[in-house]
Amino acid sequence: MIDRAPLFFALDSTRELGGRVAACLDLPSSPLEEHGFEDGEHKSRPLVSVRGRDVFVLQSLHGDAAQSPDDKLCGLLFFAGTLKDAAAARVTVIAPYLCYARQERRTRPRDPVTTRYVASLFEAVGIDRVVTLDVHDVAAFQNAFRCHTEHLEARNLLVEHFAPLLAGKAAAVVSPDAGGVKRAQRFREALARTLGREIPMVFIEKQRLDGVVTGRAVGEVAGRTAVIVDDLISTGTTLRQAARACREEGAAEVYAAATHGLFIGGAPELLADPGLARVVVTNSVPPFRLDSGPAREKVVVLDVAPLLAAAIERLHDGGSLVELLESLETPQPRPVTVSSP
Repeated sequence: MIDRAPLFFALDSTRELGGRVAACLDLPSSPLEEHGFEDGEHKSRPLVSVRGRDVFVLQSLHGDAAQSPDDKLCGLLFFAGTLKDAAAARVTVIAPYLCYARQERRTRPRDPVTTRYVASLFEAVGIDRVVTLDVHDVAAFQNAFRCHTEHLEARNLLVEHFAPLLAGKAAAVVSPDAGGVKRAQRFREALARTLGREIPMVFIEKQRLDGVVTGRAVGEVAGRTAVIVDDLISTGTTLRQAARACREEGAAEVYAAATHGLFIGGAPELLADPGLARVVVTNSVPPFRLDSGPAREKVVVLDVAPLLAAAIERLHDGGSLVELLESLETPQPRPVTVSSP
């Protein structure tokens, strides 16, 4: 008789987040073996039977101190292929951070459309479904894959964090560029419903003069607490321009909210800027690039494990993720301590 309970695997580089997800599921993380060879090759295999089972695999595909995104991608693909060869009935990959998602279109002649190539690799090893979190361009993600795709949003987690901070304060939600307006608008609507009052929308109009890019805040931001909303923070250049524009227009405070905190290059210096009160991200990517000090102390990390666990339960039981995102009363998010890989 085939066990109908799902199997959940977390690859080694995402083991900490995997443990949180497993605890929320009240389901043990299934054992697996990951073994590296002296020539740099590796293999991975499940240590339990997956025959006929509904299998979920967690792997966040960001680079870290030990592995590049390519290393993690190959490891995930090989493990998923192994699961299909071992007769798993269905393999769902949970990739909270999906690598190459920003290379979704050509901006110059002969540019690669790497998002589509990654999708082909997922499909080639037989992955049945891909779930990701706040991908850079949802339409491009959904169009690139022929297998089933599901897109989660951390909007509710961020709203629940900011609502108490903004109670009694005049606030504004800011999109740092034109491409993020819809994302910021959804956050603004959810925040307004939670607070029971209207909140103005502001966007940063970028201007280029003599090769120098600057920004101007368009909307009601003077005297308000500005919350800049984006999908990720990489080098922090976009966030820096948006924060500066808000302060120049008279914002009382400036906060930043993003799902994925990569914090590459000069991002730590940006975070140390006293004009930025707080930066809120999730543990989809651990903030391992931030040393202890003023920059790290300014960052709050929210736990996405309850959201991922709820999605797994819905997918296994045939439920709706749209309903989950629209109606889920998520547990009050708490800052989490994330160790470096």
